[in-house]
Amino acid sequence: MSALILVPAMLLDAALGEPKWLWDRFPHPAVLMGRAVSAADKALNTGGMRRLKGFIAMTGLGLAALALGWLLHVLPDFGVLEVIVVAILLAQKSLVEHVRAVAEGLRQSLADGRRKVAMIVGRDTAAMEGPAVARAAIESAAENLSDGVIAPLFWYLVAGLPGLMLYKITNTADSMIGHRTPRHEQFGWAAARFDDLLNLIPARLTALLLALAHGRLDAARVILRDAPLHRSPNAGWPEAAMAVVLGISLSGPRSYNGEMRDFPWVNAEGRRDPGPAEIEAACSALWRAWGLMLAFALLMVML
Repeated sequence: MSALILVPAMLLDAALGEPKWLWDRFPHPAVLMGRAVSAADKALNTGGMRRLKGFIAMTGLGLAALALGWLLHVLPDFGVLEVIVVAILLAQKSLVEHVRAVAEGLRQSLADGRRKVAMIVGRDTAAMEGPAVARAAIESAAENLSDGVIAPLFWYLVAGLPGLMLYKITNTADSMIGHRTPRHEQFGWAAARFDDLLNLIPARLTALLLALAHGRLDAARVILRDAPLHRSPNAGWPEAAMAVVLGISLSGPRSYNGEMRDFPWVNAEGRRDPGPAEIEAACSALWRAWGLMLAFALLMVML
């Protein structure tokens, strides 16, 4: 049943993305999830025992997401609406649009490229040169393919709408409170660790899809070598795969909050001067991986 819902949901997301006219009028589900995480943060992230309080908050949010997913799924005649809900919680088209906007900005000027990439990455962008802007956009494309597309698809196939809702609230919580800052290092620990767990298989599946979609079975050597170099236990897998299929180096030194950090290069033997053409190639890679996942869902339907 999940695959039967998934195919039209993927096609709907690919066709419509996130229509501005709709989300200007109504809050997006991701926004509502963000409000729930923010409320838990304000209510519980005080005083002592913050790691325990963060675990309790994440448990409550997760159980609420599971219950909501189950309630929606068992509504009478919910099939068509479930397609819409799943499509809304995917991010394929919007991801491609945001990444492609960086290429278009770079073609106009370096300042436009920096402004566009600042919308999708958390690192400092004001002093970036063109290749650094392109690398940031491509890294974001790879990581968000895993987080925003393949992982939601995977968990929907595994556990239906409850699984998808649980993944989305966890990923939202990680993006908001799963940081090693004085305020959130303890309270956000559970969100960050649970997000790592839920992305363990999808991140590696994303790397596999990128390699297969480009006929690059030889990419395994570099992926296995370089993915563990990443500061994240999961993000390095799609990033390494994207670097190999595009023939470029990713990661490397970058600045956060005014501090330059010397991260190792991924696919260090690749070119280090990507530009708009490589960003466009990354967008094509996103669609190739998406197409392979769609083919898998179709195969499941036929079987």
